[in-house]
Amino acid sequence: MLKFVLLCTLVAVSRADIPEEDDVLVLNKSNFEEALKAHPNLLVEFYAPWCGHCKALAPEYAKAAGMLKAEGSDIRLAKVDATEENDLAQEYGVRGYPTIKFFKGGEKESPKEYSAGRQADDIVNWLKKRTGPAAATLTEVTQAKSLIADNEVAVIGFFKDAESDGAKAFIKAAEAVDDIPFGITSDSAVFSEFEVSKDGVVLFKKFDEGRNTFDGEISKESLLTFIKANQLPLVIEFTEQTAPKIFGGDIKSHILLFVPKASKDFQDKMDQFKKAAEGFKGQILFIFIDSDIDDNQRILEFFGLKKEECPAIRLITLEDEMTKYKPESSDITAENIISFCTAFTQGKLKPHLMSQDVPDDWDKNPVKVLVGKNFEEVVFDPTKNVFVEFYAPWCGHCKQLAPIWDQLGEKYKNSADVIVAKMDSTANEIEAVKVHSFPTLKFFPAGDDRKVIDYNGERTLDGFTKFLESGGKEGGAPAGEEEDDEVDDLEDVDVDEDDADSDEGHDEL
Repeated sequence: MLKFVLLCTLVAVSRADIPEEDDVLVLNKSNFEEALKAHPNLLVEFYAPWCGHCKALAPEYAKAAGMLKAEGSDIRLAKVDATEENDLAQEYGVRGYPTIKFFKGGEKESPKEYSAGRQADDIVNWLKKRTGPAAATLTEVTQAKSLIADNEVAVIGFFKDAESDGAKAFIKAAEAVDDIPFGITSDSAVFSEFEVSKDGVVLFKKFDEGRNTFDGEISKESLLTFIKANQLPLVIEFTEQTAPKIFGGDIKSHILLFVPKASKDFQDKMDQFKKAAEGFKGQILFIFIDSDIDDNQRILEFFGLKKEECPAIRLITLEDEMTKYKPESSDITAENIISFCTAFTQGKLKPHLMSQDVPDDWDKNPVKVLVGKNFEEVVFDPTKNVFVEFYAPWCGHCKQLAPIWDQLGEKYKNSADVIVAKMDSTANEIEAVKVHSFPTLKFFPAGDDRKVIDYNGERTLDGFTKFLESGGKEGGAPAGEEEDDEVDDLEDVDVDEDDADSDEGHDEL
């Protein structure tokens, strides 16, 4: 008996040793495994104190932790300072911040990646889906009303027979959606309260129409299509919080309205934009970006825009490669936007490629300056071996590379067949070359067969020299085979300077 009491005391003391900040457990190497044992459902954020994305997440993460704690849930939220706990960060493959993983059943192996939004409701809904039924059973009107009131978006299935094929398809759809709560009811009072007379599905939301009723043949696929088309507002603002919803969805074509919120005609522009959006629901996401916010300036640069050029419209598709489109007219009217989007959906638009003018002194220095307008003439000269750095002016790694790249240019300035060059890829784009991270180094060897080689060796003068002298064989790989951090959407355009410099040698677009 005494041994049992001592054991219980030791366990209690051990668990008490795990500190909390705003209801979030603070973990390190010494208490990590104990936390997993004490809390069978544990969400862990690996963060860096200087990371802008982590700072933006912090209040929502704490709010979610408090919501679950207040409910008496056994789900807990925790955080690990990955800059201090290097061993834990390496063990769980942390390569960027924040990285969030869900540990279930006290198991430390193979945790599940968190995949939903970064607002408290998103976090709570995702966790409840992972630990409970995909759809809550609603037996009373008050339960249904609470589900709708407590969430920005909620989906309720109305089925007289919970074992029907339609109800089973609804549950399968619920299992496939992480960030929206689902409820299912067979209660006649609930049917009556929401004026539903037959089996069906209703999406309730706190914006636009307020509710959407599914009117097709019920299947998992058709329900997911319905939810995808209606779960976001017709027009959504790009922010730190909405970015995961924008880019985590299935709609990969986005039209962007860059407009200052403080402008006198803001509402007029928004009304025109929203009116145009109605005809493209489920095809194109309509997003507006406050062009006056400093954090959004890098996105403007990405599209070659300046504050004074806003309001402005751009369209981007993320299907395979990032491809940008620019409307011919700068007048922001519903008619013009509809015409622009229609041409895009019909495949009639040509990509918009940015280019600066060719500088008068582009070839004055050992490192030649390339822009979109002179790229092909210089790089695709079959008599030259051209080594190009694709950089961004704000990129910390590019700044570190600059003096070494200048030395390389100096070394080959008198070469008859080697050209060392650079191009600002935030202001110039080439259809044949897709740049996903900075700096990107590509070698275009002489000859008619212009097979591009990506440089992935050491960024030293000696490494570059060996690469060039070997004809691109030492330290290179055929384009597309290099290992690198790929970027799939615009969420990573807004990179903090500190975040970028912490990366493994690359700043993402």
